[in-house]
Amino acid sequence: MSIFTPTNQIRLTNVAVVRMKKGGKRFEIACYKNKVMSWRSGAEKDLDEVLQTNSVFVNVSKGQVAKKDDLSKAFGTDDLTEICKQILAKGELQVSDKERQSQLETMFRDIATIVAEKCVNPETKRPYTVSLIERAMKDIHYSVKANKSTKQQALEVIRQLKESMQIQRAHMRLRLVLSAKEGKRLKEKLKPLLKVVESEDFDEELEMVCLVDPGCFREIDELIRCETKGRGSLEVLSLKDVEEGDEKLE
Repeated sequence: MSIFTPTNQIRLTNVAVVRMKKGGKRFEIACYKNKVMSWRSGAEKDLDEVLQTNSVFVNVSKGQVAKKDDLSKAFGTDDLTEICKQILAKGELQVSDKERQSQLETMFRDIATIVAEKCVNPETKRPYTVSLIERAMKDIHYSVKANKSTKQQALEVIRQLKESMQIQRAHMRLRLVLSAKEGKRLKEKLKPLLKVVESEDFDEELEMVCLVDPGCFREIDELIRCETKGRGSLEVLSLKDVEEGDEKLE
């Protein structure tokens, strides 16, 4: 015996629903779990990896697909890919309270990590630890916004923290001095950690002046101390401001 299934119904499992109200109607799309935030942060670029199907629904759990006319009226187009992108960007991700709490806690820590990697205490010229930034964020009662990227929110946090603590977005200007032998050996390991090499003098020893993100300072310090057994030197020369207008966080 065949069971009749209406053609406008689709059944999906293990789904993350993104919902948006537009033109007085509710529209939903069915996505893979964990992929919505990856798309919003720019980490995931392939729409097919995010959407379980490029259908637009009135109700995902009941499998009811939205009518073409309703979509055209609300979005001004019947291009499903375009509509799905709009809902992905502006819609609200439907998750359980427990999932939402876990997601917000992860984002809170990610924001604190970005701030710690990009900022220093201008008085000591040293980076802050992630746990100290987390405490400071709790002190100013910063609440994470699930629909904004962690990078955007990190900029917001830096602005707010400036009102209550010494904090500055900056690159650290360092001078590294290593023996010629160790310089040759360590140069390749150091390269990925350096933002800009301002000068390099390789004679009897390697002397470099470079700019680094504060988040790389401890790793560089440790690398030089351990690999040279204390014979190499690392000195913080100054801080180079990252302009406020430079709103991008790489």
